[in-house]
Amino acid sequence: MTLKVGWIGCGTHATQMLLPQLMRHDVEVVALCDVDGARLAQGGRQFGVKNLVSNAYELINSPGIDMVGMAVGPDQHLAFGKAALERGLPVFMEKPPAPTADGARELLRASERSGKPLVLGFMKRYSIGNRIAHNIIASGRFGRVLGLTGYYMTAPTYFVGNVDYSGFFLHHCVHYMDLVSFFVSPVREMNARKVEAAPGRILFHVDFGFECGAIGTIAMGTIQSRGTPVERIELMGDHQRLEVDDIIEVRWNRNPPFKTDDLAATLNDDVDTLMWKPNFTAAANEDHKGYHALLADTVKLFRGEDSAAPTIADGVIAMERLEKLQRLLDL
Repeated sequence: MTLKVGWIGCGTHATQMLLPQLMRHDVEVVALCDVDGARLAQGGRQFGVKNLVSNAYELINSPGIDMVGMAVGPDQHLAFGKAALERGLPVFMEKPPAPTADGARELLRASERSGKPLVLGFMKRYSIGNRIAHNIIASGRFGRVLGLTGYYMTAPTYFVGNVDYSGFFLHHCVHYMDLVSFFVSPVREMNARKVEAAPGRILFHVDFGFECGAIGTIAMGTIQSRGTPVERIELMGDHQRLEVDDIIEVRWNRNPPFKTDDLAATLNDDVDTLMWKPNFTAAANEDHKGYHALLADTVKLFRGEDSAAPTIADGVIAMERLEKLQRLLDL
């Protein structure tokens, strides 16, 4: 069955990242909404949509829609998400689901009342390097995860004219409040420390204790250029180490012997390091960031099929951790 989609928000992220990947699946975008008339008209031309409206509630109540998708702001996600769920429509929305954890819990209750799922745009779970690392751990070949370290940086572009860290937390840091448990296990405890180079230029380290007994530290901040690689994850096991650089390069270090004095030395599939990175010269419509795979799971869930798509229940957990982090940092 082809799902008929009503989509709210025609900004750059929606029209360049989300909608092109969504339309690779068995869906038809039948209505678009944006308060900016020029963006709305351009979205209609780009995706061949004739039903263009400026009022989100008008779109949500349009006949012939099977699902609602949106990429707007956290306040709009909360209001429009509740309205769509109350109408009995499943919802896909970008993160964050709401401006607060309370808002996320409102959406969870609305989803439970309607019996319809709400999927969140936690595409970091689907970014190809992260997915490879996760699958290796899930296979049992890695053994127990003992530690996680990494960093996830950005530049202070959130604060032009106004140093307010709330957008940085909601749109950036929330990803790793979800991702750490995707790799390890539920979080038992959190601590954090910070340093500010100047207003709007912050670095903080978040320490995690996991229910499985593992420990972890993620550095996040606004002191690195987005023109450089800004993301790295390292997962530590017993004589095993997975490294994911910039979401596209994976190294699985295991337990190789010293080779320099062995004239018969070779590479052993069972103990030597394995490495993967994509071939960017291939003329393939791949999506290494993970949006296509995330939306594939979204479409499956909305059709009633088995799916691992992250739902609003995951969003509540991430938002609760995010607010705890802000309290720990006094921000």
